[in-house]
Amino acid sequence: MSSRRSARPAGAAQKGRAPAAAPERLYGAQRPRIETVPPYVASSGPEAIELAASAGLLLDPWQQHVLTAGLGEDADGRWSAFEVAVTVSRQNGKGSIIEARELAGLFLLGEDLIIHSAHEFKTAIEAFRRIESLIVNTDHLRKRVARVRRTTGEEAIELLTGQRLRFLARSGGSGRGFTGNCVILDEDMILGDDQMGALMPTMAAVDDPQVWYLGSAGIGPQSVQLARLRRRALAAVASGEPDPSLAYMEWSINAHVKECATNCTDHDDPLAPESVARANPALGYRLTLEHTERERRTMGHDVFARERLGVGDYPDEEGDAWSVIGKDAWEALIDGDSQPEAPYAFAIDTTPERSHTSICLAGRAGTVVHVEMIENRPGTQWVVDRAAELHAKWSPRCWVIDPSSPAGSFIKELEERLGIEVVKPRARDVAQATGQFYDAVVSQQLVHIGGQAPLTIALAGARKRDLGEAWAWARRGVGVDISPLVGVTLARWGLTADVEEPEEEVEPWVAYA
Repeated sequence: MSSRRSARPAGAAQKGRAPAAAPERLYGAQRPRIETVPPYVASSGPEAIELAASAGLLLDPWQQHVLTAGLGEDADGRWSAFEVAVTVSRQNGKGSIIEARELAGLFLLGEDLIIHSAHEFKTAIEAFRRIESLIVNTDHLRKRVARVRRTTGEEAIELLTGQRLRFLARSGGSGRGFTGNCVILDEDMILGDDQMGALMPTMAAVDDPQVWYLGSAGIGPQSVQLARLRRRALAAVASGEPDPSLAYMEWSINAHVKECATNCTDHDDPLAPESVARANPALGYRLTLEHTERERRTMGHDVFARERLGVGDYPDEEGDAWSVIGKDAWEALIDGDSQPEAPYAFAIDTTPERSHTSICLAGRAGTVVHVEMIENRPGTQWVVDRAAELHAKWSPRCWVIDPSSPAGSFIKELEERLGIEVVKPRARDVAQATGQFYDAVVSQQLVHIGGQAPLTIALAGARKRDLGEAWAWARRGVGVDISPLVGVTLARWGLTADVEEPEEEVEPWVAYA
């Protein structure tokens, strides 16, 4: 791997300093900064590139490089890389790599089943629509299609010869039961053990399978699998020996001295136009320096470094992310047989971006409190309907929503729908609820059923934010969906919160008794 480092000494990039003057014309680096590829003697990449071009998908040099390296074959004609990982900032064209790989799997390589998996359903559907358009608008490809399934949750393309391409949104169970020759894991910066446990065994009985990971820089505790792959790649680069089964290609700047394989005295200047070029191969093709400079001013330093320069946040080792409540302490509270007892308290919380919402429950379980995440789904449209179903089933003593949080927008509709008054904690109540939750964990006065990945991820990535003289759970800058943790915290507090009881109806004759 050739090393591309700025000649600027460490520490030269000063906060607030204006970016260096850009050259008149600057193109993105077509080779990755971090790369390890197993040796190969031939590649199906050129054929895949040619097929993509026949469908009108013309690939940039860096995209062609990825396909050539990723589809490298050993002397026996087997894939040299079982795993292929591509890390590049958004809007550079990784989707075209995915489409070219899937076209090759369907029409060139004869792969019986290709599974395309994305973190969110809307991302998977958008990918399905893009490749469907490529196929149906190309005569020689369309003629080989038997059917296109557009039923929600069943999206697939099937050929006359039996090859299939399925699209799935990731969950703890999606992918189970399928036997895939190739698994495409889009948005791999949000990929943990539960998802890998569901998808990886699908290739156990397949001869010569392959898995592709594609996404942008790591975002903290959610980037468990990406961090593993990256550690392997960095170790291979440092040793000078390629990883025997991993092709890893990352476009980024060197912002971390510990990543230097040879000279650890310098790093890239995040304000230099050359750094933008190093991390964005599409610069000069579909990205401009003017646009990235507008992003820099809008995003702020840290967000720009992650989203445009590829400076990720990666957990170093298993469990290192648990900085508030320890992993061992949380797992010690697992009771798979625990059943909460009435009265129950429910709580709702949603992320600042409104991308995910959680509904959580708390109830007594003997001498301790049982907490549980009931729902964690994308978006917000489903929340009030599901809350009404749960209210009818469980008859909880209260619903708790922090009125100053993003979930505060549910309060009015929920009260009208359920005919109740939602309990609205004040700032000091939120701080007390967080402190009480923390103390309950430390003193082992709390149990949970385990196996709830969103709640576990939230605990792993949890951070504190100051709230007066106390603290609460930080919502922003943590890189995880914190709503399950906030939800169980508020639900537990709701068990003892003051609740306005409905007035009892008095029969008319009682007043005159």
